[in-house]
Amino acid sequence: MNTFWKTIAEYNSATWMYQIFIVLIGVFLTLMLLRNPQRWVKIGMKIYFIATYTWISVVYYHIYCSERSYNNVLSIFWAILAIAWLWDLLAGYTQLERNPKYNVLGYLLVLMPFIYPVFSMVRGLSFPGITSPVMPCSVVTFTIGLLLLFSRKSNLFIILLLCHWSLIGLSKTYFFKIPEDFLLASASVPALYLFFKEYYLTDLHKDTKPKAKFINWLLIAVCVGIGIVLTTTLVIELYKDA
Repeated sequence: MNTFWKTIAEYNSATWMYQIFIVLIGVFLTLMLLRNPQRWVKIGMKIYFIATYTWISVVYYHIYCSERSYNNVLSIFWAILAIAWLWDLLAGYTQLERNPKYNVLGYLLVLMPFIYPVFSMVRGLSFPGITSPVMPCSVVTFTIGLLLLFSRKSNLFIILLLCHWSLIGLSKTYFFKIPEDFLLASASVPALYLFFKEYYLTDLHKDTKPKAKFINWLLIAVCVGIGIVLTTTLVIELYKDA
């Protein structure tokens, strides 16, 4: 655990200026995408994802997390995500077309990278040993949120990889004492449900076995149950820190 937080502190100390630059570009592209979603803005956002995911793969994991025993595996995971976005850019699959149905959760997740460091400081941590906006879980929440806001024809392969990462983040809450990652796990559960519903449950009248409506309610029940467990665990962890 000491190695984990030590590498985070070294990363933040050395790259905080670059992180500010990355965040500013992300804010600009997001605002442009919401206000004036022209083709060049959509291409720019995909290039931004490619660059940011490559940053996490190379700078965060390969360079500053080299002391961790598992850094190479996670570096490869993020490289695969960057390649997936590169393929999406070339294929033009993800349309980034606005979908206002999921505004509340979408905006919450887009803002989550700014909530992460605040949450760390509320727990009594201080810079540079805090979670920052340009770290893996922060980037994942932002991406999921943006794809929810623009969920008409999204890349399901990328979405599944991001939600898989959310489960990895859940394991870190126990091993490395990072209750902040409950924010990611708790938010990704309903997000995964919404993506699933968007793709597979649009025609609830069709005759399927089991019935599509049954699957829909089963998914809701499972997501609510997981959400309750995650929220309860988060409260318990915060109570322990108090």
